[in-house]
Amino acid sequence: MMLIRDHLVRHPDRCTHNAVCIPVCPTGAWVSTPPFKFDASRCMESCRLCLDACPSQAIYAVFRKGEKILEPKKESPAGKHK
Repeated sequence: MMLIRDHLVRHPDRCTHNAVCIPVCPTGAWVSTPPFKFDASRCMESCRLCLDACPSQAIYAVFRKGEKILEPKKESPAGKHK
């Protein structure tokens, strides 16, 4: 089964609102006004420009393997993975 990127997520607690993701996006998938929403239909699957440009690592990819969504592990308040 292939692993494909399903969508991107902006973590609101990590986002510094510097909006670095907006000018680097070649398709305009990031809306240029707060809260900087994302239009997944405009995103190119192989592109990582916004993920690499974000200084606070507030953008992350969610992957799909078959019908299963594979999200990153969430950290507990103590900083340990669940």
